[in-house]
Amino acid sequence: MLDESIRQGLPDTYWVRAEIAQLTEKGHCYLELVEKAEGGMFAAKIRATCWSNTWQLIKAYFLQETGKIPETGMQVLVEVSVSYHPVYGLSLNIQNIDPHFTLGNLARQRQLTLQRLEQEGVLEMNKSLPLPAVIRRIAVISAEAAAGYGDFCHQLANNEYRLLFSTRLFPAVMQGEQAPRSIIAALNAIAAQEEDFDVVVIIRGGGSSTDLTCFDDYALAAHCAQFPLPILSGIGHTRDVSIVDIVVHMALKTPTAVAETLISHNTDELLKIQDLQRRLALVATRMVASRRQEIDKLRMMLGYAIASTCQTQRNRLQLLEQTINMHSPEQIFRKGYSLTTCNGKVVRQAAELHPGMTITSVFADSEVQSVVKN
Repeated sequence: MLDESIRQGLPDTYWVRAEIAQLTEKGHCYLELVEKAEGGMFAAKIRATCWSNTWQLIKAYFLQETGKIPETGMQVLVEVSVSYHPVYGLSLNIQNIDPHFTLGNLARQRQLTLQRLEQEGVLEMNKSLPLPAVIRRIAVISAEAAAGYGDFCHQLANNEYRLLFSTRLFPAVMQGEQAPRSIIAALNAIAAQEEDFDVVVIIRGGGSSTDLTCFDDYALAAHCAQFPLPILSGIGHTRDVSIVDIVVHMALKTPTAVAETLISHNTDELLKIQDLQRRLALVATRMVASRRQEIDKLRMMLGYAIASTCQTQRNRLQLLEQTINMHSPEQIFRKGYSLTTCNGKVVRQAAELHPGMTITSVFADSEVQSVVKN
C-alpha cells in the first residue's frame, strides 16, 4: 500500500520551510503550504494539518515569541511528518514550529521594504509636511465599530479647553489580508477631497493587538509616505512599530494618545494666541499712555505758544496805541496847535477866507468862532 510505503520510507519528522497560502482554524488547523518561484507562481503546494491539542500549544508558543499568530502570507519553518490518505492524498502533519525563523523573515522583509522606500525617496515625505497651526478638520480611517475609534472621538469631544474638532470616518478593514487594500481605498477617498481636511488619522482598536503585519505592507506604506496631508497613526502597542508608523508624520501608541496630541497641539496654539493678545494689549496700553504724554506735552507747548503769541501781539498793540496816541490830533492840540474850519471845511490857507466869513477854531479844550475883518 502507498500509505504504508510512505510511513516506512519517511518515518521521521522533517523541517519544512514554506509560506502559508491558506489557514482555517476549526478546532484543528487546516493549512495550505506553498513554495513560490520567481514571479510569484507556485513551485510547490501541499495540504497540512495541525491537530487541535498541538495547534493550541504551537499557537500560544508562536504568539509568545513573536507577538503574532500564524496567518496567511507568513513564512514559517515547521516540523512535520508525512502521511497519505487514499481519498485526500498526500499531506503533512505539523508537530512543531520555529518562531525565530518567522521573526527573522519578517525582519528581512521589513528591512527590504524600508530600503525600497528610501531608495524611491519617499521614506521621509510625509514627515516633512508641516502640521497646520490649528487642526480642526480630521479624516479618520478606522473600523467603524472599533473601541479605539469611540475612545478617540470621546477624548476630542471632552477636552478641558472646549476646543472644537470636526471628524469624518472613512471605514476600513484594520487587520488581515484585506486591510492594506481597504486602507488604501480610504486614503484615495480622502485624497479626492483633500482640501476639506487638515490631517488624516489612522487608528486601530477593538481588534487583536498582535495583528499588525498588514501595516508592514509596501503598497500601504508607500501610499502613506506620499500622502499630501500629514498622517498621524495610533495603531501600535508598547513593543510594536510598523512600517506605516515609521513613514507617517507622527506615530503614537493608541487612538487616545493621538487625540491627546491633537488637543495639545491646538492648546499650544491657543496659548500662543492668548499670549499674543496679552502682549498686544500691553503694547497698546503703553502706546496710548505714550501718546497721551505726547498730547499733554503738545498741549502745554501749544498753551505756551498761544500765551507767547498773545503777549507779543498785545505788546505790538500797545506800541501801535502809543504811536497812534503820539500822532493823534489831541496830542497836537495839547502842543498849542489848533484847527480852523469854515463852513465845515478845513482852512489851509488864509487866502481862502474873505472879510465877513465866520470861522471856527478848534483847540484842545474847546472851539472858538470868529469873524474875518480883513
